[in-house]
Amino acid sequence: MDEQEIQRKRRDNEENATRNRARILGIPYLDTRNFEQTIALIPDLIPLKEMREKMIIPLQVGEGEVPYRFMITSQSPNSLLPSMQREYTDEGKHIEFFLISNAAYQAFMERYDPPAQIHYDDIRIAGDGDSETIAEVSKTLNTVPSDKVFDFLIDQADRLQASDIHIENMRDEIRIRMRVDGILHPVAQISRDRYRVLMGELSSRANVSSAATTPQSGHMQQDIYREGSSHLLNIRVETVPTMYGQDAVLRLFNFDESLLNLNLLGLSPAELDTIQEIISHPRGLVLMVGPTGSGKSTTLYSILNALNNSERKIITLEDPIEYGITGITQIPIHTTEGKSFADGLRSVLRLDPDVVMVGEIRDSDTAKTAIQASITGHLVLSSFHANSTAAAFARMIDLLGTNPIFASSIRMLMAQRLVRRLAEGKEPYYPDASTEEYIRRVLDGVDVDLSEIVLYNPVPTEVAPFGYAGRTVLMEQMVVSEDVQAYLRGDVKDINTHAIEATARAQGMLTLEQKGVLAALRGETTLEEVSRVI
Repeated sequence: MDEQEIQRKRRDNEENATRNRARILGIPYLDTRNFEQTIALIPDLIPLKEMREKMIIPLQVGEGEVPYRFMITSQSPNSLLPSMQREYTDEGKHIEFFLISNAAYQAFMERYDPPAQIHYDDIRIAGDGDSETIAEVSKTLNTVPSDKVFDFLIDQADRLQASDIHIENMRDEIRIRMRVDGILHPVAQISRDRYRVLMGELSSRANVSSAATTPQSGHMQQDIYREGSSHLLNIRVETVPTMYGQDAVLRLFNFDESLLNLNLLGLSPAELDTIQEIISHPRGLVLMVGPTGSGKSTTLYSILNALNNSERKIITLEDPIEYGITGITQIPIHTTEGKSFADGLRSVLRLDPDVVMVGEIRDSDTAKTAIQASITGHLVLSSFHANSTAAAFARMIDLLGTNPIFASSIRMLMAQRLVRRLAEGKEPYYPDASTEEYIRRVLDGVDVDLSEIVLYNPVPTEVAPFGYAGRTVLMEQMVVSEDVQAYLRGDVKDINTHAIEATARAQGMLTLEQKGVLAALRGETTLEEVSRVI
C-alpha cells in the first residue's frame, strides 16, 4: 500500500469516527473533503485566537432567513454551543452547527492562518561511512527553533516509518539514531544544548524526570498531520542513566485501526485461511512466538480486529497497552508493581468474555490459567518468547507438565519474523554451488520447482538508499494435530524440540527457515536478510 493510499484510509477512518460521534452528540455531521480547499473564507467574523481556542470555523454568514452556520469539532468546549445560541438568539439571528473532523479543522485553519513558510530539509538516513549526510542532518536539527525541534524529530521519524528513536550520550556529543525496517541507522550528532531542549520536552510530555538516577518509563501521544489527513502516534518512552548522561529510547506505535487488518500483513492466502479457520472456533489457545520487534503485537491486534463485532465480548490484559481499539475492553497490568497476568486473567474470566488476549505468558501460573480458560469455552490469544513453534510447544510442556486434559487446548502456534523487502530494481543472479546446495537441503521435501535457482541482490536508489523498502512477514504455523497433541498427553516420552518439529513437518508445516528461503526465491528478500533475522 503506497503512502497516498495510507493517508486516504486514515482520513476515511477519522471521518467515520466523526460521523459516529456526531450521531451520539446529536449534531449534524459535515464531510468537508470536497470543498475545504476551495470554499471562500469568511474573515473577521470570529477572531483567529477564538477560532483556535474554541476550535470553531465560520461556514456561512446569515442573510434574511438563511442562518449563520459554524463548524466545530469534538474537542470544542461544551459551553460553546449554548453560549453562542443565546448570543445569536438575543440578536434575532438563526444559528446552526456542524461537526467536522480534526483533520478538516486543521485544513481550514491552515488557510485562515497559514504558517510561516520555513522549509527544513527532510531527514535522510546515512549509509555506512556516510559522514556527509550525518553532518547535513545535524546542521538541520541545529537550525530548527528550540520550540519545534522535538516535534520535527517525531514527525520525521514517522515520515521515515521508523519504529524507534534512540537519543544517546557520547563523550563529546549526543548521537541520534532511528530504527527503520528493523535496522538501527545513525541520523545526526547534536550539541548538549539541543539535547537539553529535547529532554526538557520529553520530561514534560512523557512525565519522566530529566534528572533521575534510575531507569524510567513514560508514555505520550502526538497527532501527526500530513497531506490532508491525521493520525495518532503512541510513543513509549524509556530512559536510563549512563556514564555521560541520560539516554532515551522512544518507541513509535502508529495508532491506526484501519491498518490493523490481517489482509494487510502480507500473509499468503493459505496462511490467512489457516488463521481464520482456527479463530472461528469459540475456544482454544493461540500463541504468537518471536523476539521483541518481530511484529507479534501487530498480528495479535489484527486478529482481535477480525474478531471484533457486537456479538463478542473481547478483553485484553496488556503491559503496556500499545494500541487502543474501539469496542474492546483493554486492561493495563502493571507487572513492575507486583501485579501478574494470571491474577488479572482469573478476574476477567468472571466478566464472561468470549475472547481474551493475555499480553505474554511468562510463568507456569499464567500458562495454567490460560489453558484452563481455553478449556472452559474461551478463545485465548497470547504471546510467548521462543525461537520457533516447536521450541515454544516444548517449553509450554515444561510449564504445564504432560496432561491429557490439556491436550486439545492449544490449537495453534505461530512463530514470526520481519525481513526487509527488496525494492524495485533488484538485481537477479545465480548462486554459487554451496549456496545452491544449502537451498536444496533446506527445501528438501517441499513441493517447489528447483530446476533453476535465481536469487536477487538489493540495488540502492534515491527512493530506497539500501535497496529495501518496508518489511514482510515470515510466519511458521504449527496447527496442533493429534500427533503433536501426543507430546502434551504424555504418550511420547522423548519430548524435545527436534522431535516435535519433525512431527509437525510431517504434517505439512514449513519452518521459518524454509519460509525465508522461499521468500528469497520469489525475490521478496535476500538470503542474507533471512540469515540475519532467523
